[in-house]
Amino acid sequence: MQALLTVLSGVSATVPILVFLYLIWWLDRYDREPVAVLLGTFAWGATGAVLLSLILSTILLGILSSVVSPVTAGSVGAVVIAPLIEEPMKALVLIPLCLRRDFDNTTDGFVYGAAAGLGFGMTENFLYFLDSASTGDLGVWMSTVAIRTLYSALMHAGATSVVGAALGLAKFRGPLFKALAIPAGLVLAMGIHALWNGLLTLDSVAGTGGALTMLNLLLFPLEFLALFVVLQVCLWDERKTIHRELSDEVISGLIPPDDVPMLASYFARQRRDWLPAGVDHHAYVRAATTLAFRKHQARASGDRSYEADAQAMRAEIHRLLAPA
Repeated sequence: MQALLTVLSGVSATVPILVFLYLIWWLDRYDREPVAVLLGTFAWGATGAVLLSLILSTILLGILSSVVSPVTAGSVGAVVIAPLIEEPMKALVLIPLCLRRDFDNTTDGFVYGAAAGLGFGMTENFLYFLDSASTGDLGVWMSTVAIRTLYSALMHAGATSVVGAALGLAKFRGPLFKALAIPAGLVLAMGIHALWNGLLTLDSVAGTGGALTMLNLLLFPLEFLALFVVLQVCLWDERKTIHRELSDEVISGLIPPDDVPMLASYFARQRRDWLPAGVDHHAYVRAATTLAFRKHQARASGDRSYEADAQAMRAEIHRLLAPA
């Protein structure tokens, strides 16, 4: 049984998390991130963030254990040290990503942050699953897999997505906004993490008979739902940006008037009957979306290079529509 559970631990740790990763990528429906970059972000969470967190947490726990009892050190480690160390380590990869030109807005931050968190959760889950498998107890192992897959891993994704969203929100705003929004995002991520760990730890230490664990299992879906609603608001804002920026291109004659509502609607743009024969549907949608975002970025940042990108997209759209 132990050998079988060990094999199943690898499958259970990877497959559901990869499904979650795909769903998060898919949700970014207007301007999906490059798959290679997304996978690289996920890989950082699964390797670099885990390794650095393990090293730093071990050092801090060692120092703490020399001052307080092992039980107290374990509790403080779970509630304070883990969020304090793990959230910045997961978020480190978001700093270079934020400097990329295709890191457009809050939605991109959500997606990349969630990817890093899922990578971290996958590795952490695997270690916990192996530990449960070593007992040979199928019931304990299944309970661990269910809780950590549906809750702990998503907690990591949700917490780090907040940091990414803060970076995306602050990217094209002034220094004061950055100085407030980015630390606030990190503190909120730590708070989400600390609340999850704290209720579980308090339940164990205080012996509440599982009441606080049940409260945790009820609270977290509400937190996750709130994050999902915020993501939908960000996607709605992307839709408005596309409609607004491309409406200007109708005046210049670049984009036909009937194309704007199609391009600004995810479901409408999937149809193939609104473009003349001979027009590359995918290339046109991609170029028009990129044009809208680059125009918005140019206005928000004052960076002329974004306008140069917009001009390149105008030339591409002109070429694509020429056969029509």
